[in-house]
Amino acid sequence: MRSDVLQLTAELLGRAEPFVLATVVWRRGPSSGKLGSQVVIRPDGRVQGWLGGACAEPTVVREALEALADGQPRLMFLGPVAELASGHREGVTLVPMACESEGALEVYLEPMLPKPHVVVIGRSPAADTLARLAQGLGWRATVVDDGGESRDHSGVDRVVTDLDLSDLGIDGRTFVVVATQGHYDEDALQAALNTPAGYVGLVASRKRADGVIEYLRGKGLEEDTLTRVRAPAGLDLGRVDHDEMAVAILAELVAVKAKGGLARGIEVHMPEIAKDPVCGMDVDVHTAKYLTDYEGQTYYFCAAGCLRAFEADPEGFLTGT
Repeated sequence: MRSDVLQLTAELLGRAEPFVLATVVWRRGPSSGKLGSQVVIRPDGRVQGWLGGACAEPTVVREALEALADGQPRLMFLGPVAELASGHREGVTLVPMACESEGALEVYLEPMLPKPHVVVIGRSPAADTLARLAQGLGWRATVVDDGGESRDHSGVDRVVTDLDLSDLGIDGRTFVVVATQGHYDEDALQAALNTPAGYVGLVASRKRADGVIEYLRGKGLEEDTLTRVRAPAGLDLGRVDHDEMAVAILAELVAVKAKGGLARGIEVHMPEIAKDPVCGMDVDVHTAKYLTDYEGQTYYFCAAGCLRAFEADPEGFLTGT
């Protein structure tokens, strides 16, 4: 891995920003991609590093963005059309490359998604313990309280707020747990429901939870919004103390994650892609260097050779004759 790619991955991981790490795991010459070459691909399609030639990159970027969107890694084989026809390997994405080269590449795409984020609202013992337990799993944890007395959160972010959660980066991979223990349950739960969090839980007895939800219903919150609330939050472990309550809540969060209850991927910005009419490769419309107009339509090409071939016989390529 080149030092600039290594440094970038460390920075993105530190900022909990999603990306895909694409690595050449096999090559056959002639190919400009080298074994171990790596690039970082961001959700907006930006690329940093060196992977291979112009024919390979647009297709790798498209597949990388799809990996970010569904959260699943994949292995790509990019090679000559005749070689692809010889057999399909299960679990491998096959991409034809016909751009003046008999080389081939295999590229492994690994989506690097931020760890689940737990936002705990409240300054109860259960809130502190839940945040610490979540960090023990390697998750991100933020405690939001109302400015009560300062306590040791053991490295967990402590946010004194007026319940404006807009700057906490809450998304579909975030758990928000309201553990205000009757102090300002209604306001805290409404603030949580104003976010796109994948999970919203309320730590309260069944009777108290019903009362809070009925209050918010009276304030005009829609039923679809109120049904997002998990209450009482946590698995039913019977009568437990505050620390054990945090364990019960974390167990439910783990179960929700394991069952796919959180958003798996990231919102991405797919580039506008056109098919090279000569070789069939994907071409990024906005960065294409080789293009031509024919009978009122613009055609895009991955390389100069494909453009020359098309200009020599456009009807042949368009009609397949």
